[in-house]
Amino acid sequence: MALRSNHYDAAFEAYLRTGRTPYVAVDEARRALTADASLKSLDFIVYSQQGRNLLVDVKGRKFPTGAAGLGQKWENWTEEDDLTSLLRWQQLFGGEFRAALVFAYEIAEPRWHAQHPQRWEFRQRTYAFYGVWADEYAEAMRDRSPAWETVSVPRRAFDGLRRPIAELL
Repeated sequence: MALRSNHYDAAFEAYLRTGRTPYVAVDEARRALTADASLKSLDFIVYSQQGRNLLVDVKGRKFPTGAAGLGQKWENWTEEDDLTSLLRWQQLFGGEFRAALVFAYEIAEPRWHAQHPQRWEFRQRTYAFYGVWADEYAEAMRDRSPAWETVSVPRRAFDGLRRPIAELL
């Protein structure tokens, strides 16, 4: 397993390893250059048993956000550059690959476990992983912060798009 300082990425990688899911961890230290653009690196190339292989960008979020668990429960924002690059990677890799955002939620307290039937314990933290196809996310997204160049999907739409990661693998 690669040395990862981001605990969300490390937890997802451990999940893949434990499930014996073939993957390649991508070195995120540099942007990749293509003939026409500079692309942000994705996090993992994952080989699926259920269809097309996955090009994954992991988004770590708390569930719920905020002090005392009073914030958003399904925070799903991303940077526009992350999504644009991920969709471009999908074009470059071709039809056997599909881009997905994987939202890795660190569940703040056991009282929230019931909302996440598929949980993963890693380094004394509890996570739930949900995948959203990047192209479907792009169709449903709205500007979140033009200044920060972030987008998100409204809660109801996100409820229909997200799937437990096991369904995508």
